[in-house]
Amino acid sequence: MSHDQVREAGQPGLGLPRHGARVGTKALADAGIDYTEVQQAYVGYVYGDSTAGQRAVYELGVTGIPIVNVNNNCSTGSTALFLAAQAIRSGVADCTLALGFEKMKMGSLGSTFDDRAMPLDRHISALSESYEVAPPMAAWMFGAAGREHMKLYGTAAETFARIGEKNHRHSVNNPYAQFQDLYTLEDILAAKMVYEPLTRLQCSPTSDGSAAAIIASERYVDEHGLGAQAVEIVGQAMTTDFASTFDDTRNPMTLVGADMSRHAARQAYEQAELGPEDVQVIELHDCFSVNELLTYEALGLCPEGEGGKLVEANDTTYGGRWVVKPLGWPDLQGPPARGDGTGPVRRADVAAKGYGGRRQVPGASAALQHNIGLGGAAVVTIYRPANR
Repeated sequence: MSHDQVREAGQPGLGLPRHGARVGTKALADAGIDYTEVQQAYVGYVYGDSTAGQRAVYELGVTGIPIVNVNNNCSTGSTALFLAAQAIRSGVADCTLALGFEKMKMGSLGSTFDDRAMPLDRHISALSESYEVAPPMAAWMFGAAGREHMKLYGTAAETFARIGEKNHRHSVNNPYAQFQDLYTLEDILAAKMVYEPLTRLQCSPTSDGSAAAIIASERYVDEHGLGAQAVEIVGQAMTTDFASTFDDTRNPMTLVGADMSRHAARQAYEQAELGPEDVQVIELHDCFSVNELLTYEALGLCPEGEGGKLVEANDTTYGGRWVVKPLGWPDLQGPPARGDGTGPVRRADVAAKGYGGRRQVPGASAALQHNIGLGGAAVVTIYRPANR
């Protein structure tokens, strides 16, 4: 498996052809293969017309292969990756392409259609029983989950802000990060309040970007001598909402995907025969700082309610037990570029192969990628170097 990503924020003239050509060409070159070797392609995007995936991939070649367009809210790109890997595991293909891209409008996320039920109507209705609806919608949902964590476990607003500070600090060394400015904890706390406890510097902005991955079977990798540049998917699981999402407790943390993430992580660990203690690098869904803390607990890094202790102990940065989001925030994952969730694959690759430069996590032997999309879907993937 090989991959690459680009950031195109602030360049509105760049469209689907550039998305497909730039990241697809780089991923193929990294893999050392020609596009004619690709047997199927899965292309994720949220904002785009039908068959936009074909238009993006056609820049690489027009070979008649199946191209599947994927839309799964903020886990779209990771869902494309899941499907591309599933095709390999099932034996129907030996070499597939997963590509994700997004071109977004400025401003907060909103509903595109007003003549049909919203996909999140059940989630919004359940959450509104405990927390009055307040725009912007996504910040309200995750902010409410943060408030619930504060109420139940005594978590301080500053704890969420420290996550934002850590991720912005990591982004300084990442050329793909949308912003590479260094902010102090005081800067994070003093930024405009969007929905308490979330300030502006704890919320992902809109952005454009793309990422691509080449997925191949073990047989294909061996026959083509690609083991040196390959990273193996040793565990991968995708889940959707469970009955617990809408049960009588109306728990805001569950409504924003905590249970989906928890179940997906357990399945992925079981497949990989690894646990959270065996992973050194974690790339998780970075929409809001609140969600990072909730995901610590969902991934089993600590018991429920104790995510704040990891933050206070600096256990999720360099020198700690894990390095979470070593390439910083906001990067190319879920929001801001919602369809391009193959970006974390690239970061897992960087960690596993050891060419991350200043971003490299010393001694990394396994990496975990996580994405969620409300409405809902969660994908967790665990990687190790193929030649280990």
